Amino acid sequence: MDIKSAEFVISNTDWRKCPNSQLPEFAFVGRSNVGKSSLINMLTNRKGLAMTSSKPGKTLLINHFLINNKWFLVDLPGYGYVTQSKTIRQNLKEIIRNYMLYRQQMTNLFVLIDCRLAPQQIDIEFITWLGEKEIPFCIVFTKIDKLSKGKLTENIDFYKQKLLETWEELPPIFITSAQTAEGKTELLNYIEQILKLSVL
Repeated sequence: MDIKSAEFVISNTDWRKCPNSQLPEFAFVGRSNVGKSSLINMLTNRKGLAMTSSKPGKTLLINHFLINNKWFLVDLPGYGYVTQSKTIRQNLKEIIRNYMLYRQQMTNLFVLIDCRLAPQQIDIEFITWLGEKEIPFCIVFTKIDKLSKGKLTENIDFYKQKLLETWEELPPIFITSAQTAEGKTELLNYIEQILKLSVL
């Protein structure tokens, strides 16, 4: 897939105020500081489309970007940033979950995981919840340029083993780097494949 246009449409905190459109939506979510904004900018070839920051926890809204006038890329708030107040964390949790549960246009969720870290309980619980709710999702490992190939393989294999303790089958898994654009083609081709199936 070649992204020819990417346009910011709207930000809000309520899934009911999302665009009045039947276009499919592909949402990106992950813990704060996972590199979500950088990944979105890399995928769309737009350096400033999603706001990046050295300070995690900046995305507090549901952000819709219209891609090629055919589908929406949705930037969801990050979760799990410990210095946020309990009230803010709970509000963000509700924003994210309500969107995923009730937004019928959401076609697939991309769950971003920092490849450098051991499996985090908050991520495992979130992925388990997605399975329980039968929400279609993929796992996207980010920042792979920060590790050697050997260490990357070791970390991802360990993550898979952890998931297989409770999952019979793993969801699709992608490895990416916003710095080198590795994984870009695979992710966009996956979205394109889903879009083609949705019109059959």
